[in-house]
Amino acid sequence: MAVETRADTGVLRARNAVAVVFALNGFAMASWMSRIPEARDALSVSPGELGRLLLAISVGSILALPLAGALVHRFGARAAITGAAVLDAAGVALAGAGAGVFGDVWVTAAGLFALGLGTGVWDVAMNIDGAAVERRIGRTIMPRFHAGFSFGTVIGAGVGAACAGLGVPIVVHLVGAAVLVAVIPALAAPSLLPAHDDEEKESPGGGIVRAWAEPRTLLVGLMVLAMALTEGTANDWLGVALVDGYGIPPWLGAVGFAVFLSAMTAGRVVGTVLLDRFGRTKVLWATMTTAGIGVLLVVFGTWLPLVFLGAAIWGIGASLGFPVGMSAAADAPARAAARVSVVSTIGYTAFLAGPPLLGYLADHVGTLHALLLVAALLVPSALAVPAAKPPEHEAD
Repeated sequence: MAVETRADTGVLRARNAVAVVFALNGFAMASWMSRIPEARDALSVSPGELGRLLLAISVGSILALPLAGALVHRFGARAAITGAAVLDAAGVALAGAGAGVFGDVWVTAAGLFALGLGTGVWDVAMNIDGAAVERRIGRTIMPRFHAGFSFGTVIGAGVGAACAGLGVPIVVHLVGAAVLVAVIPALAAPSLLPAHDDEEKESPGGGIVRAWAEPRTLLVGLMVLAMALTEGTANDWLGVALVDGYGIPPWLGAVGFAVFLSAMTAGRVVGTVLLDRFGRTKVLWATMTTAGIGVLLVVFGTWLPLVFLGAAIWGIGASLGFPVGMSAAADAPARAAARVSVVSTIGYTAFLAGPPLLGYLADHVGTLHALLLVAALLVPSALAVPAAKPPEHEAD
């Protein structure tokens, strides 16, 4: 009984540690995103140029993701998360200096590239460890880990809005955020689950190659891609679209972004109950529909309270696609690292293509109306949702 108690205590500690690293990952990203409107003005870039600048994050992530599964397999989630957090922090600080001190697009882009590299490794590592904890506990909790991510983004956006409203320089805000991002994950890492016996026995590279040939894994990746675009477009463009489309001050645009993030956090907390009761397919179809309605309200709402309501509905709709996709990729423990790496790589293609595509559309139809791309792409992507159902039989 004492052994079981220690094991249960270890899983609970791991659950809490995973929640912390999810939250800090979100905090790092939202700290930068909350200051995008001011960074855009400081760098004097157009919407299209801003889209190309934000592409640096996506390029860094896309380069990191195919290697992340192998890194976790080789060094473990603890080391991967700790190292990625330091890289993330350096990127946030450099991006703040590039925009707030040097006013240089290339310095800012270098910081965002480092942020993308760190985020790519960090995302895969924390999702693999989160899936392991979920299996140990025996019920759906992955969306709550992603709620931790969203909670971190809410805090990051809230601090960013406050700093913008108080006139705190971008570099001061982002360097302070970077310190927390580097230190706290290192303190939480010892409580994460160690390497398990159910990890892949084949070489990491071979496992990833096999995963790229699996139809179910690819379909889950396509579903995650659509939901990553739904979430990522709001992260990158919602604040800017509200400022440009409705003529509100940057701090109020950051508040609108915080509304989206708060609703997404709530959706992830409640979503675990809905997933266990109704299953992945029905819940994902419902959230996709909800996200589309929210986007339409943001674009055509005209009355600011209705627009902010649309941001909240959009956030609820975007809440479950990514975490459910990660759980689906990790359904078979023996292949979790490779499949999570593949699904994450496909999903992050949205972050690669999204910023320049939205920037191009914004140059032609305005930033606000460019958001309609999200609602349009949700329709065909719904066809991939059934792939996320747990496989009935699979050898581990």
